[in-house]
Parts: sequence; structure tokens; C-alpha cells
Amino acid sequence: MTSANIDIARTYFQAVQTGDMAALGGLLDADIVWHQPGANQFSGEHKGQGAVFQMLGSMMETSRGTFAIDKIHTLMGNGDLVTATIHFTGRRDNASMSMDGVDLLRIENGKIAEMWLFSADPASEDAFWG
Repeated sequence: MTSANIDIARTYFQAVQTGDMAALGGLLDADIVWHQPGANQFSGEHKGQGAVFQMLGSMMETSRGTFAIDKIHTLMGNGDLVTATIHFTGRRDNASMSMDGVDLLRIENGKIAEMWLFSADPASEDAFWG
């Protein structure tokens, strides 16, 4: 089970990096619960694919299409949980962000049912997103 879940996570990150929204839709559970960290306009709990896609679209709009996970360092699994150590970036106006993070995915029945995100520098991420 763990290796299959790592493969699902790997496919998810590839879809994010290439902007393959159809693949993302097939990987996210219809009732996904997404826990976005921080104290910014995107922070909080987002429930359902529609809410998650709306948030991600707004992030791309706010960053003028520059927000990206540019590196996936390590994928590790433990049963239904997969964690990824990543690096992400974004630019807008005169602001930029570049930091490490950890994404924790809970996979159920072959779909990502829940997602928690962690940032190395939450204050900088909050300042970037506003």
C-alpha cells in the first residue's frame, strides 16, 4: 500500500508541476479537505475539489502564474500517509518567495483525501500572499 501511495503522490506533484488540471482532478477526492497554513488570504481549511481548485487558481492569479513547486526533494510513506519535502517559489510585483516546505497527503482508496501543507518561513509566505 505504501509504495502505491507514494506513486500517487509522485503523480500528483508531476501534475502540479506541469499544470495538468485533468490529472489533478483525477487524483483529488471529490470531498478532499485541504489545510492551507498561515494567516493570509488563502489560509484555512478548504473542502471539496471546487474549493481547492478555486484557491489554487487564485494563487496562480495573485502570483501572475509564477507560483511553483520547483523541487521535490523526498517522498516518504507510512501506510495511508505520504510526506514530501519540497521547495516552492513565487513572484509578484516587487515581492518574491522561495522556501522549503513539507506537504502531507492522506490517501484513501487511491485518491488524495486530505492535504496538510507546512512552510519553512510562514511569516514570509503570509507577507507574500497578503
